[in-house]
Amino acid sequence: MNDLTDDQPFELDPALIDRFAAIVGEKYALRDQPDIAPYITERRGLWHGRTSLVLRPGSVEEVSRIMRLATETGTPVVPQSGNTGLVGAQVPDKSGHDIVLSLSRLNRIREIDVLSNTVTAEAGVILQTLQEAADAAGRLFPLSLAAQGSCQIGGNLSSNAGGTGVLAYGNARELCLGVEVVLPTGEVFDDLRKLKKDNTGYDLKNLFVGAEGTLGVITAAVLKLFPKPKGREVAFAGLSSAQAALSLFTLAMDRAGAALTAFELIAKRPYDFTLRHGQGVTRPLADDWPWYVLVQVSSGRSEEDGRALIEEILSAGLEQGIVGDAVVAASLAQGDAFWNFRETLPECQKPEGASIKHDISVPIAAIPDFIEEAAVAVASVSPGARVVCFGHMGDGNLHYNISRPEGGDDEAFLGLYRPMNNAVHEVVRSFHGSISAEHGIGQLKRDELIATAPPMAIDLMRRVKAAFDPAGIMNPGKVI
Repeated sequence: MNDLTDDQPFELDPALIDRFAAIVGEKYALRDQPDIAPYITERRGLWHGRTSLVLRPGSVEEVSRIMRLATETGTPVVPQSGNTGLVGAQVPDKSGHDIVLSLSRLNRIREIDVLSNTVTAEAGVILQTLQEAADAAGRLFPLSLAAQGSCQIGGNLSSNAGGTGVLAYGNARELCLGVEVVLPTGEVFDDLRKLKKDNTGYDLKNLFVGAEGTLGVITAAVLKLFPKPKGREVAFAGLSSAQAALSLFTLAMDRAGAALTAFELIAKRPYDFTLRHGQGVTRPLADDWPWYVLVQVSSGRSEEDGRALIEEILSAGLEQGIVGDAVVAASLAQGDAFWNFRETLPECQKPEGASIKHDISVPIAAIPDFIEEAAVAVASVSPGARVVCFGHMGDGNLHYNISRPEGGDDEAFLGLYRPMNNAVHEVVRSFHGSISAEHGIGQLKRDELIATAPPMAIDLMRRVKAAFDPAGIMNPGKVI
């Protein structure tokens, strides 16, 4: 099915298109290529697909009817939420066989239960909208991503999104209590429960969270909420090495425990790129340092308690020679500015030319050694390539990106994509790490997963896939 070339596009049978369109109505069945275009290209431009039809259902019942018809006719379906994914999981292939199923109209927040500390939201709810609704109800929904203004809950769950809050609150899987899923057959699995304790058999929801739309279509979920912190304190610190950052993290965990809600690591190069290319950013520290960390402490008691705690951590770090310099945000606005610096950082690599990106994780204690060994591996593939390292040190997840050498050729550098990936990922595996920490597998890492994961793991995943999707219509060519 995927061996057609770009010169041999496949068009779905017009009569079949009419049958699908009748389910959602002509207004929500996109057939014209200018209307379809935003749904078939990934945001970084790495993945482009083809389709004759984008369906935008407005109810679970419509999703169910679509999936029944897809199974009946053997039509592959690619579920899509906000189209912000970075591994091509949400983009159809180039064959033209697939239809895209956009969940953006399923955008209701069905319930906020402040007593149970839960929210029930549909798959098309934008993450920032959910954050704001929780805030208005006096609660916190802690999932936080750079794309939160456009990414949607269904995609967050399907990719098991991480972000900056994982240290204290966990990733999307840990925030999810229950799901509503439409299976490939059109059957609806309603598991929208609020229970934090439930040992009644297999934990079926976790088969769908992180499955990237290959087992079914998540249409809604019950998610955890938390009390809003009464005091949030943010600081920027400069350090001499990644090892010093690890020492500061250990100190912060010892002093703050669960109140430590973020610990972001930034190397000098991405810091400099952000100062050079970022819009509306300000320099956090007066002097330059080889490494920086952004630290956040959240107190459930008071602003004064949070302030005292972060000052205690930084003072101890300075006294022990771990921290070279530090500044605590003097206001909420300055704290937001520190976070804006961190969130702007990924985009500021683009003006420096072509880059090869890695979303990896290793045990936290291994981060300094990984950084040292990976730099050697990078230089062996492309002498002069510039390492751009930053990430969520508190959970071991680094975005270990490589920019082409200064003055180098973009196309030639991107030609090293596979050798560079192989070199970096070999170092990751030597530390028993993961080649996909929070972005998923999608199309980008599918072949590498199959080639390098334990054969039994791949076999079990394929058995699960065959059990849920024997016709192979759910997001084909992704994950496994």
